[in-house]
Order: sequence, then structure tokens, then C-alpha cells
Amino acid sequence: MLLNNRVRKAFSTNTLLKKRTNKTMNKKLLLSIGLSIVISGCATIPEPDNSIETVQKNEYPTRDRVEYVFNCIAKHGGLEGSKAYINQYACGCKIDKIAEKLTFDEYEGARTFSYLKKTPGENGAVFRDPEHSKDLRTRLKEADQYAESQCFVM
Repeated sequence: MLLNNRVRKAFSTNTLLKKRTNKTMNKKLLLSIGLSIVISGCATIPEPDNSIETVQKNEYPTRDRVEYVFNCIAKHGGLEGSKAYINQYACGCKIDKIAEKLTFDEYEGARTFSYLKKTPGENGAVFRDPEHSKDLRTRLKEADQYAESQCFVM
């Protein structure tokens, strides 16, 4: 009987040691898996893309985008009727497509020249006649045609 008790104690002590060892091994295993995930994640982070700079250069101020969209919506029938949502989406698409073709400075200059070329006489000649004015207005017209072809405006 004494031998049986000793065997039981030894067996239970051995079982406890195994449980503790398993818990320690499980912790070590989880820690090593976690570290390997972190290390492999750090190794696979892509290098910075230089095209981000291009996107930031063509970033138009929100006010100008909204102004363009409102003018476009008004030009295509306003916010009344069944076309309202389609026009909002399409006009937002158009300014995005124009932004792909022209920087904001070019867009703003072309828009200014286009608006002021209607000024009569010699005062308007300053905005109508320079080669730079004609070039920017042509590029804006081409960008607008490209945007029309890419976006479904009703």
C-alpha cells in the first residue's frame, strides 16, 4: 500500500511537471510564432512609391472640386429629377479625370484664361492672344473631352 501511494505521488508529480512543461512550451511556441510573424511582416513592407508625389501634385483644393461639380451639375440639368444622383457621380468623376491630365496650377490658369478671354477689346487680348493662354485652354478642352469620354454624364 505504501508503495502504491509512492507510485501515485510520483505519477501525479510527473503529470504536473509534464503539464507545466507543456504550458511553458506552448508559451514559447506562441512567442516564437508571434515574433516570426512580426519579423516577416517588417521584411515585406513595400518601399515608398514615388508615384504618390505625382498624386499629391495633382491634388485640387476641395473648394475648387466642389465648385466644378456644382457648375457641372447645373450645366447638366441640376439636382432635380431622376438624373440627380447620376450627374453628381459623373461630375465628380469628371474633375478626377481632369486632375489626372492637368496639375491644379494648369487647371486654374486655363480656367482663368477661358473666363477672361471673353473680355472685349484690348483688355481681353491679354488673355486671348498669348501662346501660353491658347495652350492651356486647348489642354483644358482636351482634358474635359477625355473626362466626358470616361465618365457617364447625362
